[in-house]
Amino acid sequence: MARLLDEMGTHVIEAGFPVNSKAEFKAVRDIAAETDTTVAGLARVVDRDVEAAIDSGVEMVHVFASTSDVQIEDSMHTTREEVVERSVAAVERVTESGATCMYSPMDATRTGEDYLIEVVEAVSDAGADWINLPDTCGVATPVRFAKMVSMVRDHTDARIDVHAHDDFGLAAGNAMAGFEAGAAQAQVSVNGIGERAGNAAYEEVVMAAESLYGVDTGIETTRIAELSRLVEEASDMPVPANKPVVGANAFSHESGIHAAGVLENSSTFEPGVMTPEMVGATREFVLGKHTGTHSVRKRLKEAGFRPDEDEVREVTRRVKDFGAEKRRVTVTELEQFARDVGVDRESGVRAD
Repeated sequence: MARLLDEMGTHVIEAGFPVNSKAEFKAVRDIAAETDTTVAGLARVVDRDVEAAIDSGVEMVHVFASTSDVQIEDSMHTTREEVVERSVAAVERVTESGATCMYSPMDATRTGEDYLIEVVEAVSDAGADWINLPDTCGVATPVRFAKMVSMVRDHTDARIDVHAHDDFGLAAGNAMAGFEAGAAQAQVSVNGIGERAGNAAYEEVVMAAESLYGVDTGIETTRIAELSRLVEEASDMPVPANKPVVGANAFSHESGIHAAGVLENSSTFEPGVMTPEMVGATREFVLGKHTGTHSVRKRLKEAGFRPDEDEVREVTRRVKDFGAEKRRVTVTELEQFARDVGVDRESGVRAD
């Protein structure tokens, strides 16, 4: 999986938490050694975490500490003052090692503005190369998130990275708002997999940047569908059919009006600026209760039938009736309908 991300031109791979176990340390070390892209290792602001990340051979160490009062008190069980001290010490150690340092004030979107700026300024003075701004609990909105990014930019020379969660379905929108406010990078995950409702999805953020903002990300987008399938299989987390970009329905059309328009010009009922070919997917015309004659005619001809207009209308009626019972119309059913209606077929032709 890391190899595919590397081949596609992914800018950074956050490979894992080296201190977590010997197996994870080895996995991070191997990925760092065997890929050309920048590889990052995670570390809390704890000495053993930082040393494990440095020892794993990663180019970037991503250190983090909670900065919201609720997490400082009930997760880290410490004080604001100690968070600053430990954060500065961790950043200084990473910088001293020669690795690139990214620092995250975890739960930034629920952190008081004055304290957030205090932490950011302290770690920036300590040498942080990147400030990651995480919406850890997914409570940001694009406008508020952009405002926070802009505010932090005014208090650091470090580059800004953003991290969004999808608890309210706003992760990709928040990531793009971060870019609009001056962030240079966004943390994403393939298929949006992550804690709770997940993170901003790799495929959504990349294609929004490419197609809606006209940004050349340098990523080989034609392998996105391949990457999604690989992660789906490895994670045993099925991709919902209606998932943007990579879901089975992303470029599928059942409505007769839509299908007729797309057959004439795909831009009529697709984004236009993003095609299935751009992500390595294919366009599908699904048969069901909303299907029109254009789709049925197309599918019958693909299966080798030669229907006249009356036969197309009769097969379409049967498709609609079958689909109305919430059943999917497969090629097998379509061919049976055609035979029942008496549609002529070219000899020696089968649709598999």
